[in-house]
Amino acid sequence: MMILPELSVILAEELAKLLVANDWTITCAESCTGGGVAVAITSIAGSSQWFERGFITYSNQAKTDLVGVDPATLKQYGAVSQQVVEQMAQGAAKQANAELAISISGIAGPDGGSEEKPVGTVWFGLTLNSHTQSEKQLFQGNRHQVREQAVHFALNYCIKMLQSIN
Repeated sequence: MMILPELSVILAEELAKLLVANDWTITCAESCTGGGVAVAITSIAGSSQWFERGFITYSNQAKTDLVGVDPATLKQYGAVSQQVVEQMAQGAAKQANAELAISISGIAGPDGGSEEKPVGTVWFGLTLNSHTQSEKQLFQGNRHQVREQAVHFALNYCIKMLQSIN
């Protein structure tokens, strides 16, 4: 059994209220968080009303196969990029027929970073009713801490987007 940080549960509960109020569903396409957002969401009783599926797209092939990321985009920009997370969010929304989709791709470490994309670099894509935006964050800490911060940021990103339209 996975034990979630209290903040993840609090954020997921807030997100649930906003989704239910709008009668919307959410999906996620996760890479570096490995399903952490989906775990937080499904920790809420009744989440099947507003969450049907999520996609763990850890490999580039999974990003292409499951959520339709263009291989040329992956080759040109790399998996940890604005272009890829936007395609991930759009593809997840389409595949799940969801109004809201969040996508995450990053470098949790301890290896894999570069000068251009250091460890802790995480891109987030968000699609709401066919409108897509993205944001990059640079988190500090070890692998576990980067992943946890990314889950919290993703949930907050969704909450802020829904609050801005209500």
